Amino acid sequence: MTTITITKTSNDSYKSIECKGHAGYADYGKDIVCSAISVLTINTINSIESFTKDEMVVSSDESKGIIRFEFKSEPSKEADLLLRSFELGVDNIFQQYGKKFLNIKFRRE
Repeated sequence: MTTITITKTSNDSYKSIECKGHAGYADYGKDIVCSAISVLTINTINSIESFTKDEMVVSSDESKGIIRFEFKSEPSKEADLLLRSFELGVDNIFQQYGKKFLNIKFRRE
């Protein structure tokens, strides 16, 4: 199962997102759930880096199936829109494939 943890500040600003684990929908290389989550996550990171001036710390460990990014300061309006788009995308995957393959957690700091 993949667990996505979306952390926001007390004023509802995105702080970090972590995706951990493999979905387990199918064998490695054929897992469409894991692929979809990976594409959304990497595209969101690349889009924020390309289209905004926001600074993030990005870390990953492919063997453990972890990718995490954290903002150094409050995200811009442009980054916030990209993050809301990411959240919409992963929620749609969750609605389609359910609790067996994806868990989305929300945290406040």
